Amino acid sequence: MAHKKIYNLLILCFFGISIISKVSAQTGIVTIDQDPRIPQLLDLKKSLEKDNKLTDGFTIQLYYGTLGKANSVLGNYRNKYSKWPASIEYETPNYKVWVGNFSSRLEADRALIEIQKNFPTAFILKPGKNKKDEG
Repeated sequence: MAHKKIYNLLILCFFGISIISKVSAQTGIVTIDQDPRIPQLLDLKKSLEKDNKLTDGFTIQLYYGTLGKANSVLGNYRNKYSKWPASIEYETPNYKVWVGNFSSRLEADRALIEIQKNFPTAFILKPGKNKKDEG
């Protein structure tokens, strides 16, 4: 009986030592060689996302047509709302006034309800598509 206890104790010690050695072998220093252009690319990506140029979400279109009228609509929008960013986008042959960068359709719908009080022809779209978003 005593031999069995000693045997079990030796096995337990053996496994304990092997586990501890594996855990301590996993510590170390990791050196990452990063291309110096990566921070510049990240800054560019942030800038494009801020300007609604790199999004997979939804936006609201207030107007499309001439540049003069687009500037007028944009100024009118900015006088009434500051909650969502707005910009003028050019797609041949029209200038478009786009508002917001919404990650979900629900978020865009909520904004549209408020915006349509002053811009009744506004509608939701997904940038990159040439028609109104139906879903």
